[in-house]
Amino acid sequence: MRLDNFDLNLLVAFDVLLQERNVTRAAKRLNVTQAAMSASLKRLRDSFQDDILTQHGKKMVPTAHAIDLAPRVSEMILHLRSLISSGRGFDAATSDRRFWISASDYITTVLVVPFLDILQREAPNIRLDISLPTNESGALLSNGELDLLLGPEEFLEAEHPREALFEERHVVVGWSGNPLMQRPLTADGFFNSGHVAVQVDHRNSFIERALETYGKERRIEITAPSFIQAPWLIPGTMRLALMHERLARIVAPAASLTIAEPPIDLPVMQEMMQFHPSREMDEAVIWLRRKLKQVAQNSTQA
Repeated sequence: MRLDNFDLNLLVAFDVLLQERNVTRAAKRLNVTQAAMSASLKRLRDSFQDDILTQHGKKMVPTAHAIDLAPRVSEMILHLRSLISSGRGFDAATSDRRFWISASDYITTVLVVPFLDILQREAPNIRLDISLPTNESGALLSNGELDLLLGPEEFLEAEHPREALFEERHVVVGWSGNPLMQRPLTADGFFNSGHVAVQVDHRNSFIERALETYGKERRIEITAPSFIQAPWLIPGTMRLALMHERLARIVAPAASLTIAEPPIDLPVMQEMMQFHPSREMDEAVIWLRRKLKQVAQNSTQA
């Protein structure tokens, strides 16, 4: 196969076909007709002298050769996209780049929301697509479908570069009418109270993981699916919750909550941002990382 006769767009079709294993879904993702996607699959078969996908009942199954090619093709696409974007240069004032970011509602509230002021002033045409972290976020990053993954260091992918944003403490919050919050909180008072805990996509949060090693269980009465919901399940009750300090200071006044120091030693959380190696020299992503670090530094100094 001569490279000068090969349409590089077929690599994108190959990548999506291997992910979806379905011609119709692949066509929908690439915004082409099913006939066009079928034609791309035929050209791929001719180029690689391999079936790529074979029909087994109602499913399409990749061949051994296609499975072997898949990670190399994905990596090649990422580097080609990086090469093209670096050649265009980046001007924040005129760019209409869309950034794909995975971030919890906590990090969105304390970091991304303040960043929007910078966007409005310096890059009014840039768009953000923010998704909540899931068990698939690491795979999306590896496939080049995310520009940034924001989260605690413990939840990041080992093989991709990362940068520190800020350190975060956890504090205890309770309803301002809770007598327990009117005096210094003790370990007994903490553990004898009912609690609101958070699981994101059915996974324990950083602080829940940390408490698993403490050796004493809390009485968890409510489990919330997001950090921003948890404080609103406390007012008018005797429940407590452990919250990120930055988020607690934002939400506490509106939710009639009192903030207390934890009566037990808790680890400090290192909030990070991670990106694929192909994005490391992408001028737009470099700009985004620099601005987020600027916001993070300002929040640390506040």
